[in-house]
Amino acid sequence: MEQNQNQNQRGQKRQQRPDRRRGKNEYMTKDAFKEQVLDLRRVTRVVAGGKRFRFRTTVVIGDNAGTVGVGVAKGADVQQSIGKAKADAKKHLIKIPLKGTTIPHDTMAKYSAAKVLIRPAPIGNGLKAGGAARVVLSLAGVKDATAKCLGRTKNKLTNALATIEALKKLRARDNGRNKLQNIEVKEEVKSS
Repeated sequence: MEQNQNQNQRGQKRQQRPDRRRGKNEYMTKDAFKEQVLDLRRVTRVVAGGKRFRFRTTVVIGDNAGTVGVGVAKGADVQQSIGKAKADAKKHLIKIPLKGTTIPHDTMAKYSAAKVLIRPAPIGNGLKAGGAARVVLSLAGVKDATAKCLGRTKNKLTNALATIEALKKLRARDNGRNKLQNIEVKEEVKSS
């Protein structure tokens, strides 16, 4: 009888404890992010007995509401590399400011040999972008924008990372910054 009571008490304590496995990222449920495999390559390493083949996967994940991430990983088989790349993408998530269905302003960034230009577009224009930039922008939730890959490389990984760098440069337009500038101007006028 006492054992049953002790087991019930332990069970109640166990239910009251928070789940430590999730940590900070509690909002990341399994269905919260959509994913897309951007690139899958077989890479070779030459060893004494011959060649070792592995797979390198580039995965883009996003929630279609301003959060996006790119992950790269290698694995012995395709499924393993995709799983590792998804985990890597969740570690490198960024949040971008959206202005309705587009971005607030023009932005350009360079990553390695890739250079990407992204411009906002009017509502209803659609997403006009090619390759890796289109995948990254669509999973970020940008529905109306124009993007152009200006670099000389066709590598999807570097183009995706250049798009992420361009999105990192986005800033939401706010009146707080303008108010601070006006205060500084007024103080200079009073002092002279």
